[in-house]
Amino acid sequence: MPNNHAFKASIDGVSQQRKPIVTVYGDGQLARMMEPAAAELDIHLRVLASSPDKSAAQVIPDVVLGDYHDYEVLTRAAAGAAALTFEHEHVPTEHVEALIAASYNVQPQPSALLYAQDKLLMRQKLEELGAPVPRFAAIDSVEDARAFAERVGGNVCLKARRGGYDGHGVWFPSAEELEPLVQELLDASTPLMAEEKVQLTRELSVLVARRPSGEVKAWPITESVQRDGICAEACAPAPNLSPELAERASQVGIQIATELGVTGVLAVELFAFAAAQDAGSIFASASGAPGMVVEEDIAVNELAMRPHNTGHWTQDGCVTSQFEQHLRAVLDLPLGETAPLAPITVMANVLGADQDPELPMPERVRAVMERYPEAKVHLYGKDHQPGRKIGHVNVTGDDADETRRIARDAAHFLVHAQWANN
Repeated sequence: MPNNHAFKASIDGVSQQRKPIVTVYGDGQLARMMEPAAAELDIHLRVLASSPDKSAAQVIPDVVLGDYHDYEVLTRAAAGAAALTFEHEHVPTEHVEALIAASYNVQPQPSALLYAQDKLLMRQKLEELGAPVPRFAAIDSVEDARAFAERVGGNVCLKARRGGYDGHGVWFPSAEELEPLVQELLDASTPLMAEEKVQLTRELSVLVARRPSGEVKAWPITESVQRDGICAEACAPAPNLSPELAERASQVGIQIATELGVTGVLAVELFAFAAAQDAGSIFASASGAPGMVVEEDIAVNELAMRPHNTGHWTQDGCVTSQFEQHLRAVLDLPLGETAPLAPITVMANVLGADQDPELPMPERVRAVMERYPEAKVHLYGKDHQPGRKIGHVNVTGDDADETRRIARDAAHFLVHAQWANN
C-alpha cells in the first residue's frame, strides 16, 4: 500500500524550497520570454504589469498590477526579491536610486542605466571612453542645429534624447525642414541632440552579458535589417564579417559593459560603413591610423541594457539564450556558454500587417509548421496592430541564403496568410 503520508511530505518539501525571486519592471514580450528560462532554473519570476492582459502577465503567474512611475508600486513588486531588473529604460531614475537606498538589489544600476536612457549622455560617455561614435551635439536652440548642420555638411540625424525606440524620436530632416522641426520639438519640451548621418553598409549588433562580480561574455556579432526604423530581421553570426572586425566589435561591447558597470544583457547597436579614411575623418580613431583604408568599419549607434530584439536568435541558435543569461547575470550566477549551435541562425520579426488576415493566427501557425518544420515560432500574445511586433520566427541552418529565405517566408505567412515564396 503506498505511503501517502511520505509522498505528501515529499511534495511539501519541494514546494517549500526557497526559490530566488526576480522582479521584472515591464510587461512586454521581453519579460514574457524570460519565463521559460526562469522555470527551467527554478527561479520565481514576478512582473510589474499595467494590466492583466499584457504580454508578460499572460504567462507569468506572479503579477503585480500598477504604474511603474509610482514608487509605492515599485516597492510592492520588489518585496522579497533577490534582484530587480528591467525590460525597458523608462522607470524614473530617482525611484531606482530610492530602491537602492532601501537596500534592494537593482540590476543594472542607475549609474549605468542612465546611458541607455539619455542618448546625449551616452554619446558623451562613449566618446570619453574612446569608443567609435559619429560626431554629435546637444541641440538646445535653432542656432545649435544650424551650426551643427554646417559642421557636418547637412548630414543631420536629429534625435529625442530620451524615450525613442523602433524609429520613434528619430528624424532625418532636409536643410529646409531642420530649423522649423527643431523649433517645433523644442516648443514641445523635447530634449534634443543631433549626430552625423552615417552612410551605412549595414547595421550590426554586439550582445554581451556581465554579472556584478565582473564576468563578461559576448555572443557572435549579429547583422540586423531595419525597415521603417524597426528591426525586421537578424542574422547571426553576421555574414561576410571579417574576423578582425568581429573581434573589435566584440571588444567594443565588452569594454562598454565593463567601463559602465552594466549588469545583465547589454546590446550595442552598431553602424557599419565603408570608406577610405583620411586625416580629417571623424572616424579616424575607429579605423586605426589616419589615412588607413578599410573595407568596413563601425560606430556605436545605441545602447540597450536588457534583452534585445537582435538577440532573439539566441533562443534557438545558441547554447545559452539572452533571456537565461540575463537572469543568471542579475543573480550573479556563472554565465552560460555563448557558442552558436548552427552555422547560421536567422530571426524574422512578425510585424502586424495593414489589415489582419481572416485566417486565425493558430491556423497560420499550423500552416508554417507543416511547410517548415525547422522553423521555431514565438508569439507574444498581442492583438493585431499595423506594424506592431507580435512575434518572431527563428530558423537555423547551414546556408545563409536558404535559412534567410525560410525565415522570411514563414514570418510573411504569419503576417499575411500568404506565402512569399510559392
